[in-house]
Amino acid sequence: MKAETILDAEYKPAENEDFMNANQLEYFRAKLQDWKNSILKDSRDTIEQMQEGTRNIPDVADRASEETDRALELRTRDRERKVVAKIDAALRRIEDGSYGYCEDSGEPISLKRLDARPIATLSLEAQERHERKEKIHRDT
Repeated sequence: MKAETILDAEYKPAENEDFMNANQLEYFRAKLQDWKNSILKDSRDTIEQMQEGTRNIPDVADRASEETDRALELRTRDRERKVVAKIDAALRRIEDGSYGYCEDSGEPISLKRLDARPIATLSLEAQERHERKEKIHRDT
C-alpha cells in the first residue's frame, strides 16, 4: 500500500531528510513520468511530421538533405526509446524499493546525482570505476 503524499510544487529532496522517504519517491516518480511523457509526445510529433512531410522533392540536393534530417531524427528517437526503457526500469525500482541505491555497492546514490540523472543505477564513484574499466578494455 502506497503512502499518499502531496508534494508542494517547490519541493526538492534534501540531504537532511530520510533517504528515499515517501516525498522523495513521489518527487522522482513524477520527474521520471514527466520525462517519459515528454519523450513519447516528441515521438508522436515526429511520426506525424514524417507522415505529413512525405513529398516528392525534385531537387536531388534538397531530397538528400531532407533524408539526412529524417535519418538524424530517427536516430534521436531510437536513443530516446532506449531512455524510455531505462525510465520504466527506474519506475519499477521505485515500486520495489530499490530506487536510489547503487547496484554495485548498495549505498545510496546522491540526491544531486539522481536529480540530474534520475535513471542512474550507480553512485558517482561506482560509475567512475565502471568507466575506467571500460576505457582499459577499450584501450587493450
